[in-house]
Amino acid sequence: MSDTPPIAHEFVQANGLRFHVATCGEGDHLALCLHGFPECWYSWRYQLPLLAELGYRAWAPDLRGYGQTDRPPRREDYAIERLLDDVAALIDASGARSTILVAHDWGAIVAWYFAMRRQRPLERLVIMNVPHPAVIERAIRRPRQLLRSWYVLFFQIPGLPELLMGAQRARAIGDAFRNMAVDKRRFPDEVLQVYRDNAVAPGALTAMANYYRAFVRGGGGERQRRLGYPIIEVPTLMIWGECDTALGKETTYGTDAWVRDLTLRYLPNVSHWVQQEAPEVVNAMLTAWLTGQSVPEAGDVQVAAARSNAREIDPLASVRAGDTKSPAESDKVV
Repeated sequence: MSDTPPIAHEFVQANGLRFHVATCGEGDHLALCLHGFPECWYSWRYQLPLLAELGYRAWAPDLRGYGQTDRPPRREDYAIERLLDDVAALIDASGARSTILVAHDWGAIVAWYFAMRRQRPLERLVIMNVPHPAVIERAIRRPRQLLRSWYVLFFQIPGLPELLMGAQRARAIGDAFRNMAVDKRRFPDEVLQVYRDNAVAPGALTAMANYYRAFVRGGGGERQRRLGYPIIEVPTLMIWGECDTALGKETTYGTDAWVRDLTLRYLPNVSHWVQQEAPEVVNAMLTAWLTGQSVPEAGDVQVAAARSNAREIDPLASVRAGDTKSPAESDKVV
């Protein structure tokens, strides 16, 4: 492969907000990468260069409330409908002719609904470690999964999650990655510091918690349930780290009843943070699927050979202020 395409940064105006977007590659085929809690664009650092090499213009925004993106203050600002509108507006701002969504955790919740509601045409959909809404709705009734999902109820408490997560300069945020990870070497201090620094920004932890509050107490999940779960026609790749302590593997069972064209691959001995903990395997699967080849099982991926698809980068190199264009240079408006 050629030298690694560089990751650049710009600000994009979309849906009334200014989004910080990490970008890689060129062209009119957009790969829009949606991160989860408590992450930011940086969780896609291994995938952005790969997607660029595969011919996509890869965008990884900080979602609303995260990182350098605008942080509206109210719970209702994080309603699921607004999150879907954000995705549509970012696609429009890109000017792309075609779009694939690549999504993890909360980003994947948004991506599932976006594909169901068909707000914009999608060419392909990639979901990582979040179940289809209809499947988790069934699974959450079982005591084991309900216990695993304790944090969703915890986030409904006003103020307390922010207090506990923010203590000692957001030590709990760093611990969430390292404690859940199987291969803890993937989360050295300098990587955790990126997420901790984002979390201690004024209002950041409240914004993160408001995703959960708007979905549960704000009624977003119930509104989506009433709309129903139409079959997703978009070809979908689902990648799942089996050692996810928050979401059991059983929450993937039955997904094929809701997705017409589903490819599902499991990664043994990999945690919830699948694309960061096993980038070689994830990138090999993405490459095969996006180029029309048979998607390998995790055990069939030769990790040493795949490392060229998941090159290590300086964890802080592309988040330094000098690498981010000023808004005047790079704002796009929709």
